[in-house]
Amino acid sequence: MKAGQNAATDRYGAQRHGNRLTIRKGMEMPYELLYNRLPKTAERETRTITITDDSNFGLPAGQYAFLEMFCNESGCDCRRAFFYVVYSNRNRAEAVIAYGWESPDYYAKWMGDNDPDSMRELKGPALNLCSPQTALAPAILELFKNVLLPDEAYIERVKRHYEMFREKINGKRKFKSYDRKRRRKVNRRIAASGRIKRR
Repeated sequence: MKAGQNAATDRYGAQRHGNRLTIRKGMEMPYELLYNRLPKTAERETRTITITDDSNFGLPAGQYAFLEMFCNESGCDCRRAFFYVVYSNRNRAEAVIAYGWESPDYYAKWMGDNDPDSMRELKGPALNLCSPQTALAPAILELFKNVLLPDEAYIERVKRHYEMFREKINGKRKFKSYDRKRRRKVNRRIAASGRIKRR
């Protein structure tokens, strides 16, 4: 098994995939591929994992691209990502994984619902219950948990992509006051990578 740093996202048909996901029964949100708003970033920084015949993940050999999707609803700050996982040998989505990096308390406040099952589903990582999933989906979720989730640099990259995507949606409008401290931290992380000038 090899974890790749980049992927030519359009190679997996990113432009052909839909832009809306049902995240809970009766609740549809406009999640959109990172590729649609930031194609160069997506092509350069989408993570792929190459599974070999001798891997222990119970997956057929080939490349698995974790295409990132974020909410494109103006003013939303859900701080979540969906990973639309495409297997190269079939060129179709095999799994849709939901992941939120904030605390359960944050999502309880955001959702207005502190039901433990709902919070586990919102925070994840979990298979999105209302999305089509193939027989490979449970093994792909384990792959995400064991390879990508422990990779702090990768998770920070996903958070940075979220911030970049939200700026495309919201423009230069100010964040709410409770976001400003977090926003400064994000800017410092991005500045350290040389991607923006520090403010």
